Amino acid sequence: MAKKDDSKKKKSSKGRRDKQAGDPYSSIATHPKARASVRKTKGWVALVAFVVAAALSIKASVPMVDVGIRALIAGCIGYLVAWVISMQVWRHLMIAEQRAAIEEIQRRRAEDAENEAVEQA
Repeated sequence: MAKKDDSKKKKSSKGRRDKQAGDPYSSIATHPKARASVRKTKGWVALVAFVVAAALSIKASVPMVDVGIRALIAGCIGYLVAWVISMQVWRHLMIAEQRAAIEEIQRRRAEDAENEAVEQA
């Protein structure tokens, strides 16, 4: 029985990364500004979509039950659309930040190598 339990443990953790060991990949969830920005964007867009849908439905003389349903659906759709768009924007921003950091490191290394060559000469 102990062998079966060990094989189950191995299979269940096989495809997962150990987050406690330190994730070598950067993600939006671990970025200092991205996580808060995505949360704030989702909330505001959902709220605006809810209010706009409710206002337009009331203006069109729709029964109040339908106004609520339409507003809720618009809020949910706004939430999902804001999530998708903000994730894409932050992915591109993070890639740009990483490229800038790599270029800075390469520039500093080139300067250090140049300074060492001047000192040795």
